[in-house]
Amino acid sequence: MRILVVGLGGFMGREVAALAQSGCCGAELAGGVDPNGSREYPDLCVKTFDEAESRVDCVVDFSYHSDTAELVGFAKKHSLPLVIATTGQTEEELALIHEAAESIPVFFAANYSLGVALLVEMAKRTASLFPDADVEIVETHHNRKIDAPSGTALTLAREIASVRENANITTGRSGMGARRKGDIGVQSVRMGNIAGIHEVHVCTAYQTITLRHEAHSRALFAEGALTAAAWLLDRPAGLYDMKDLMRI
Repeated sequence: MRILVVGLGGFMGREVAALAQSGCCGAELAGGVDPNGSREYPDLCVKTFDEAESRVDCVVDFSYHSDTAELVGFAKKHSLPLVIATTGQTEEELALIHEAAESIPVFFAANYSLGVALLVEMAKRTASLFPDADVEIVETHHNRKIDAPSGTALTLAREIASVRENANITTGRSGMGARRKGDIGVQSVRMGNIAGIHEVHVCTAYQTITLRHEAHSRALFAEGALTAAAWLLDRPAGLYDMKDLMRI
């Protein structure tokens, strides 16, 4: 599987390239696009899509959302499957992605961790089996992370809420007041150099079930993107995400 990495000069682009060169998921680095070039892969990286290698099997994007128009235009022009791992798209950019999915297969997800995807599915299943249990989500990240709660923690909360009646997502807890029935609590911890830990606690009066995922390296997102690329090769045009991949 020959891949073109968009954003090859960035941290995640380099992670994808390194895994591809190691043969992860049967991938091979065919080239990259980055307006700033690439110190690690100068001979394989071009600065514009007009110069980009089009004889590839899939495009993997870890660039910036502002590149969406050129990105989907390139993929559509050459009928290439597209994996988008960039976030923060505007409504107009999201519309371009949905339009592209009408003619090519597009995999679009905010988090490419296979472990997190599995955690979400397990958490939903557990919460649905214990409808009266208290549910608390605790996420821990390094002390430089500026947003809280994490996007993954909020995704967990929303997915759990989708299988519970009268669910109420609450972030943080302080002051006076008892826990309300139906609350899905989300707590954030910031310390040290922790890449990311997400825990889901499902607690009844008689037992507690704890599901936990710990990220050791951001390379896990590159691994997930290459897994998605390999999965996407045999798919028809359409918009896919981690839920589709988890149905394997």
